[in-house]
Amino acid sequence: MGDKKSVGNSLLAVSSAAVLAVYAAGYVRTRAAAERFAEQTEARVRPLIEAPRVVLPPEPAKPDAPAAAFPPVLKRTPEKKLRKRSTVTAPAPALQATTDLPAAAAAAAPPPVAPDASAVPAVAAPDQPPALQTPPAPRWKDGTYFGWGTSRHGDIQAQVVIEGGRIASATIAQCLTRYSCSVIGKLPPQVAERQSPETDYVSGATQSTNAFYYAVVEALSKAK
Repeated sequence: MGDKKSVGNSLLAVSSAAVLAVYAAGYVRTRAAAERFAEQTEARVRPLIEAPRVVLPPEPAKPDAPAAAFPPVLKRTPEKKLRKRSTVTAPAPALQATTDLPAAAAAAAPPPVAPDASAVPAVAAPDQPPALQTPPAPRWKDGTYFGWGTSRHGDIQAQVVIEGGRIASATIAQCLTRYSCSVIGKLPPQVAERQSPETDYVSGATQSTNAFYYAVVEALSKAK
């Protein structure tokens, strides 16, 4: 009986060790894939950037409706019947004295005609110089600025150079992440090309991409 119990205990121990070995091997093989999947599915939080407002030109005034092709027809009022009256011949007026002839001629003369204002040529106003437009203020102050961005894999320090109110260049000053920053080497030139911290995502380096983004955002906040 003692031999059977010892054999049974040995078989139980061997089977338990085999199960643990299989579980450990599966965990080691799937751990790296699980970490990559977590990095790719992690959502990135970015601050909202207000879009520029578009000012639409005023709509042209609509022309007035055209007048009717034909004038309105006026209704003719019926003529009232005239009552017959007896005609009375008025006496002929007496001739006035010859001294009233100048006054009568003056009364019969036509009134003087005022000159037409439209016939007078208009004098053109002198040309005025166009108003000078004020150039827009620079977006950032010139200088060299630094900023830090953090992630669960480490921190990144970005250096941004401003010249003439624009981003002249952006570089990675320090890389303290667990992976090499060479995987995001194409991101710094995009900052100067787009004049914005918004850059492309790098597959498999989501955490480093976010850290560089926030580092540029902090550097530009110091240049305002």
